[in-house]
Amino acid sequence: MRQENLGPLGPVSRLTLGGGGLGQIWGETSPEEAVKTVHAALDAGIDLLDTAPSYDNCEKVIAEALGGELPPGVRITTKCLLGEPAAGTVAEVLEASLDASLQAMRLDRVDVFFLHSNVCEDDTVYAIHNDYRARFATPWSLYVEEVIPAFEDLKRRGRIGAWGLTGVGLPQTILKALTHDRKPDVVQVITNLLDSAGGIRRFAEPARPREIIATAKHQGVGVMGIRAVQAGALTLAIDRPLKDSHPEALDYRRAAPFRAFCAGLGVDPALMAHRYALDMEGVDTVVLGVKNRSELAQCLEAEALGPLPADLRSRLEALRLEMAA
Repeated sequence: MRQENLGPLGPVSRLTLGGGGLGQIWGETSPEEAVKTVHAALDAGIDLLDTAPSYDNCEKVIAEALGGELPPGVRITTKCLLGEPAAGTVAEVLEASLDASLQAMRLDRVDVFFLHSNVCEDDTVYAIHNDYRARFATPWSLYVEEVIPAFEDLKRRGRIGAWGLTGVGLPQTILKALTHDRKPDVVQVITNLLDSAGGIRRFAEPARPREIIATAKHQGVGVMGIRAVQAGALTLAIDRPLKDSHPEALDYRRAAPFRAFCAGLGVDPALMAHRYALDMEGVDTVVLGVKNRSELAQCLEAEALGPLPADLRSRLEALRLEMAA
């Protein structure tokens, strides 16, 4: 499998096995199948695993699959949905979350520890679920004064190798974080044809993921692409029940021209969506949301096919699906 440099981590596989599918966020699977999917990914050359305690039982799956020891050359991440704890407690909350993840996975360190919260300005009023802002968003002052020093301390003590942001918060604040004197080592960014974060988007402003990717690369920050199939919106069918008004259901309907385009070529939309994400400039590795070996095999095929031909990429972008996001 091809590799790219992921910031200070150096070369990693172009595909990362994400924990959302393993933890049944993206539809049902069995614990046994999830473990077998981890083994199949490693056998195929995937050397980066992306986990989080919020992905239900994915960290338990990792423990079962790896037996408490990472294979040589394999790296792993986890995350903390910090929100807005009381001032002076951030370091304690982050380390407690890290401890719990390490215990669940039976490991003694992780290679990247992500702030899983939105990062926002102190006076931000979100368009969606602002009443719950303190649960999902970390204000800028707390980020600069406590989050960054806590991450740097964890690095200094060897508990983590690097730290990063899940870059789905307010775009202008994410861009500010990427150009700050103390910037993250890695950022996770929306990487799909729709430029859509779907149901995890809380703000009304344009998302600007491509600008975020370009800025990260300019700053030497590694980029992990997420939501290549936009939570199922860029597949043949969403594999879990959703209300018609759900953002993923709306995106699925918006992507109808994409499915028609793929049908005309005789290509599965999910395969094409992964090829497109892998071909996006500046993306070092694409995080997979697969929940079984069959879905993994299709993603491996997408990577093996290599870059999209220029004319095919132009035809996809001519659909202008991103304008609807």
